[in-house]
Amino acid sequence: MKALVWVEHEGGALKDATLSAVTAAGQLGDVHLLVAGQGVDGIAEAAAKIADVGKVHVADNAAYAHALAENIAPLVVSLMENHDAFVAPATTTGKNIAPRVAALLDVMQISDILSVEGPDTFTRPIYAGNAIATVKTSDKKLVLTVRGTAFAKAAAQGGSGTVEAVGTTGDKGLSSFVGAEIAKSERPELTSAKVIVSGGRALKDAETFEQLIPPLADKLGAAIGASRAAVDAGYVPNDYQVGQTGKIVAPEVYIAVGISGAIQHLAGMKDSKTIIAINKDEDAPIFQIADFGLVADLFTAVPELTGKL
Repeated sequence: MKALVWVEHEGGALKDATLSAVTAAGQLGDVHLLVAGQGVDGIAEAAAKIADVGKVHVADNAAYAHALAENIAPLVVSLMENHDAFVAPATTTGKNIAPRVAALLDVMQISDILSVEGPDTFTRPIYAGNAIATVKTSDKKLVLTVRGTAFAKAAAQGGSGTVEAVGTTGDKGLSSFVGAEIAKSERPELTSAKVIVSGGRALKDAETFEQLIPPLADKLGAAIGASRAAVDAGYVPNDYQVGQTGKIVAPEVYIAVGISGAIQHLAGMKDSKTIIAINKDEDAPIFQIADFGLVADLFTAVPELTGKL
């Protein structure tokens, strides 16, 4: 079986989500990569060095500069004649491309896989991660998205894949790139951070969030996250959101400050290695999965903790 993996990249660098997708694809068979964009020679060279990659297909065209799914999906389909599976990270971009590929191939997409049980059998979460379904498909072509936290990252060095250019399918004229407002931060990226400090609605407002959470995160070299309630209340931008409808994370340490622990939030962080919860409500659901819990007023506890670090 040959698997074609969508290479996620931004700002001239590979994203970690690609490495997890490569690991998943490697459990299916031979791994080929697809690098699409404009001026992506450097990305292709880096992709070829990923361990266990056989071939890197490069599509360099202005139509792919912003990874518009309407242009990328036909490109993927044009390569699927020689591949048995299309594998994409379950990121915003991957989840935008994969359904279109599945529709064009007239097959069923299998989303957010957690493991590969066989060439046609996979596990995936359902009911906000409270149950794990085993799914078997009869489709001859597979379209999969991979939950990055469920698979180890493939080694970014040590591979010797061959790079070859492929024909492009051009701009389909179905969408156009208007602009992007990208948040910039010197802190680690949320989905790849080893330590995350997240705040919830109990922080009251954006000003209080800024006063309490960033100083603690800075002391720990941590990324900052938030519950959906905090995002909806306008404390922080939505790219901070952790949970079922936000980002799925699995850091070494996850500190939940003023987060009650709704199942939608737990679905995004319960695979963290160590979970620390600070909440004045001792019956909060977050304490059921926390490794360490502090029942205290966060407005007192967090400044004290920050001061002692």
